[in-house]
Amino acid sequence: MPTATHPSTTTRTARLFVPGAVVLVWAYWQTLGVLAARWDSEPLYSHCFLVPVFCGVIVWLRRDRLSEVRLAPNWLGVPLLLLGAAMRLAAARYYLEWFDGLSLIPCVAGLVLLSGGLPLLKVVYPAVLFLSFMVPLPFRIESVLAAPLQSVATLASTFGLQVFGYPAISEGNVILIHEHTIGVAEACSGLRMLVVFFAVSTAAAICVSKPLWEKTLVVMSALPIAIVCNVIRIVATGVLFEVAGKEMAKLVFHDLAGWLMMLLAVALLRLELWVLSGILIDPPDREVVPVLPEATRVQSRGPSSRHRRAVPAAASATQP
Repeated sequence: MPTATHPSTTTRTARLFVPGAVVLVWAYWQTLGVLAARWDSEPLYSHCFLVPVFCGVIVWLRRDRLSEVRLAPNWLGVPLLLLGAAMRLAAARYYLEWFDGLSLIPCVAGLVLLSGGLPLLKVVYPAVLFLSFMVPLPFRIESVLAAPLQSVATLASTFGLQVFGYPAISEGNVILIHEHTIGVAEACSGLRMLVVFFAVSTAAAICVSKPLWEKTLVVMSALPIAIVCNVIRIVATGVLFEVAGKEMAKLVFHDLAGWLMMLLAVALLRLELWVLSGILIDPPDREVVPVLPEATRVQSRGPSSRHRRAVPAAASATQP
């Protein structure tokens, strides 16, 4: 049964949250502008514009739980706000742009805790954590991830082309097919698919009603699915080089492949969820049968068997 929230508590929460949110946006206005500029200029992070929108969708999907929350503002939100401020100072001191953006997460969590308390934070924490997908990866992490992904994509795509009967040979990060060459550059390493699909799989794990370990499995599947989709894109490009010509291959590779591969990745994720639901069947709810106390069971049986046998004997003795 939903728990009614006292009107004065709701008013107090609104009075704390709304001004706090305005101050937080004002404090992070320059940081948000820098992040938006990177989202607009780098295709790797173009999906970040949708992250705040999906955070709102998460809160809306949990609206039933929100109606049951007893709002209780908690001063423990102040340490989280101080943590965010310390992260901003460290980011400014050491010129860590990504760390500055990441400091927004404890600030938002602290504001929620300060205005609505721990019960409110327990409901909306997935949306708060999902805000971390707005922050681009540090350049060092991008470089570390791109190199192995680039090698895996080259070797797997070469093998795929050979399976289809094409004389493909890999030299470094270049695939040779007859007189055609396909260069698997860092932009083609699959890092963009990995970043985007990691966000998509995390969003799917938040929305589905599954145990925690199944949700973790869904999130971790972002890596193999991203690699498979990127390999399919490169193999399809090589086939088009041989069948349809260079211009058609470039058109598909640069313009259509990104959208088609995202649709394929979502389809593979849906297939994974379907397989998990077929293999892992939740146990049915068992009906709880109340156990009667010993005294109640004895009374419910009526007279004992000894008494039932004595009654006919006494009756036969009185008969003539």
